[in-house]
Amino acid sequence: MNNAHNYDRRDLLTARTLRDENRVFRGTGGVSAGNRALGFRPAFKDTTSGTVYLSCFADGRPAPIHMLEGLPKALTHARGASSNIMKNCVVAGFVLENTFYTREEAANAIAIHTVH
Repeated sequence: MNNAHNYDRRDLLTARTLRDENRVFRGTGGVSAGNRALGFRPAFKDTTSGTVYLSCFADGRPAPIHMLEGLPKALTHARGASSNIMKNCVVAGFVLENTFYTREEAANAIAIHTVH
């Protein structure tokens, strides 16, 4: 099969992968409910450019959870009827004090914070 786009569909960020990540990090600081009280905001990072985007609803209002609909169209590989499919360079995470944390980094930061 010719893969003209040179990507692996398993690496694309979709509403389904966000749900899967939420299941993996449930009960930790790797989900919004586990870190919101400490000031973390859901965000996405374009790992190619390093640009970080706070999670927003499609109308631009800040979202309390990861919402693909508010991301720029330039990051979109394809848009389906029920969910967006983002290029494989986009990862979900959080921003705290202008620093981006992956889900794992946020979970670790919260675990350290609660231990001390």
